[in-house]
Amino acid sequence: MGSMGMDTESNYGVVYNIFWQDIKKRAPEEITVARAVSYSSVTRQFIVIFFAEEYIADCVMETIYRKADRQVPDVVATIIILNYLAYAHPLPESTPGWVSIKEIPGGMIFYSAFHKTAISVLIETFGHQASQLMTVARSLGAQAGPFGDTSVVFRAFPEIPLCVIVWEGDEEVRANATMLYDCSIELMLQSAISIDLGIYLAGQLKRLAATHHGHHPKL
Repeated sequence: MGSMGMDTESNYGVVYNIFWQDIKKRAPEEITVARAVSYSSVTRQFIVIFFAEEYIADCVMETIYRKADRQVPDVVATIIILNYLAYAHPLPESTPGWVSIKEIPGGMIFYSAFHKTAISVLIETFGHQASQLMTVARSLGAQAGPFGDTSVVFRAFPEIPLCVIVWEGDEEVRANATMLYDCSIELMLQSAISIDLGIYLAGQLKRLAATHHGHHPKL
C-alpha cells in the first residue's frame, strides 16, 4: 500500500477496515505463529501486548480495547495494533541492530515530519531534564538502554523494540534526541505505520511527563 497519507480521520477509517479484512481473511494460526500473540477460537479474540499492556482484538466486533479496563486506545494506536496483526508473516533470522528512521525504506520521505512531530517533542520535553525520561518511561514498561544514562528501550510489541536517546543541553550545548528502531521493523510494520508508532510514543511520553509534573511540583 505504500504511504497512506494518513492525516485525516476518514483515511484512518478506510485503513482500519482494510486491516480488519486482511486479518479476518487469514487463518488465526498464521498470525499467532508469526507474532507474539495468542488467539481464542471460542471468543475469536487475539490478545496483543502493546507497550507492556494486554489488548483484546475482537474479530467479531472488529474492536480493540485494553483487557484491564476495556478502554479503547486512540485511533493511531488502534491502527498500529491492526497493522502488526495484518502484516504478520514469518521473519527470516536476523541480527538485532539499531537503525534510524532514515534507514527504514521510505523513511527519508517522512523524516522532516517525523522530526517535527516526534524528535522535537522529545527534545522539548526532556532536553533539559533527561533524567525524567526514565521516570516516565517505566510506566510504559521501558528499561534502561545501551547508550548511557539517557537512553531507554521500549517494547512497542514483544518483538518490536524502540530506543529513545536524549542528550541533555545546557548553556553551551544544544539538547538533542533521537529514536531508533530494530532493523527488523521493515518486516514488522509498513513504513508509514512505523513512523506513526514513533510519533505515538513521543506523544505518550510528553503526556506522561506533563502528568508527572502535575503530581510532583518543583519546590
